[in-house]
Amino acid sequence: MLRCKECKPVELRLSHGLSHPGQRHTASSCPLYVHVIDGRSPAMAEATTSQKCKDENERFPMMDWSQYDTFPGSFEKCSLMTAALTHVGMYLLMFLGFVNQLLFKPKVATERNREGYAPLYNPFEQFFSRYVYRRVRHCFNRPISSTPGAELTLKERHTDDYNWSFRFTGTEKRCINLGSYNYLGFAEASGPCAEAAEAAARRYGLALASSRGELGSTALHDELERTTADFLGVEAAVVFGMGFATNALGLPGLLGGGALVLSDENNHASLILGLRLARVAVRVFRHNDVRHCERLARAALAEGRWTKVVIVVEGVYSMEGSVAPLAALVALKKRLGLYLYLDEAHSVGAMGPRGRGVTDHCGVSPRDVDVLMGTFTKSFGAAGGYIAGSRRLVEWVRGRCHAHGYAHAMSPPVAAQVLAAMRAISSPVGLQRVARLRDNTHHFRRRLREMGAITFGHEDSPVVPMLVYTFSKMAATVERLTERGLATVGVGYPATPLNKARIRFCLSAAHSRAQIDRCLDSIEAVVQEVGLRYSRR
Repeated sequence: MLRCKECKPVELRLSHGLSHPGQRHTASSCPLYVHVIDGRSPAMAEATTSQKCKDENERFPMMDWSQYDTFPGSFEKCSLMTAALTHVGMYLLMFLGFVNQLLFKPKVATERNREGYAPLYNPFEQFFSRYVYRRVRHCFNRPISSTPGAELTLKERHTDDYNWSFRFTGTEKRCINLGSYNYLGFAEASGPCAEAAEAAARRYGLALASSRGELGSTALHDELERTTADFLGVEAAVVFGMGFATNALGLPGLLGGGALVLSDENNHASLILGLRLARVAVRVFRHNDVRHCERLARAALAEGRWTKVVIVVEGVYSMEGSVAPLAALVALKKRLGLYLYLDEAHSVGAMGPRGRGVTDHCGVSPRDVDVLMGTFTKSFGAAGGYIAGSRRLVEWVRGRCHAHGYAHAMSPPVAAQVLAAMRAISSPVGLQRVARLRDNTHHFRRRLREMGAITFGHEDSPVVPMLVYTFSKMAATVERLTERGLATVGVGYPATPLNKARIRFCLSAAHSRAQIDRCLDSIEAVVQEVGLRYSRR
């Protein structure tokens, strides 16, 4: 076969050819390929192929993305001086770590009786954990002793050995919660959701001791699945007890040999693990870059060897606060006959005028998305996840997904909590929560921009990352905000690039405007003290 040298790889003849499972796009039907038969010379074959490509490009040109909203959010770059100093500071910290390791190697760092075996730990990860991460370890895994509502109670702790170990001091600190995914404020110690969870615990118990595929289903689970499908606007849904496992164990049941996945470079670890377990071919496109995604999709279809091509994206990205350009991706899916897998862990409930997620936010029919995945751990204040879509899809997942056949069923009190929260979102009071979250988000982002901090993400995203760049500034910021009564989350490598540490704020509808303003005043004081006015806008 010969490939056209004049045109980019495109395949448009089978724009509807992948809408049914098992239908394969073959090279013989691709306009970019021609078989040299009937004694034609390669030159004649190549000329014929070029003419076919020109004809197909005239009939089906590259998509015009100007008519779609493809803006993922703001990603202002820091100055060259800031970038240089960040790198120098990181390299200096690592150099001092190497010197420390060379001169004062702790006993815990020595592997014994390992002759003939591979090392237990990756050398760089081992070094990074001991000499970089350990310096800021006190900013992570901080225990709380309350519900993660608008406020929470931090248990204070102290270290006597430079963060190798911690001990509780016996004191607690009440803080405004800017670190939990309690987007709509349903993580409450009292109220309709808590009462529903208590009633379910009294009737069904705290656990079912079985998988959904065996003896782990109750009327509560069936009701939750029907309510979830109605809430999302699709035919059916299946729920699982763990959000991470919904992706990690769901994708292997959906994808098989011969499938190609086009994955956003910033996709969550659960998606990456699920794709690895599925053992499918993966090609990565730049974050929210629909043009790059289109080029990869056309090239893949032109190869003619994939049973299906699946685009895998998130609704709201938890480390960037950006929003997927869903309308553009759906248009691309329809044009080229692709599949679309949408992870709405951080967007369902929190985005859109009705809280239905990114489909609601972007004005896209949920039935245009082949696989809707989401979790109940954020907006619903609970645990678990779901996969929703057509009835045929859900039945396939029930039969082939390990999370349904082997994993522990969702706890009945958790299912009751989700049901109560989902019904509340559909009520007028719930819609007021959705609107309040949007107002809090806009106000918070606007004030951060005014104080000169660099924030990433979309204007409507309740995930608000503020860039601090270095580990030292991340630790200093978390410490000072905690002293002022703000519980925040610092994020660094490997969750972010090595030199792009950040503070990730998560807004909630439970926050009053007075609480938001108090937080912003404290943040502004810390920004001034630590030196976080990086923005040049």
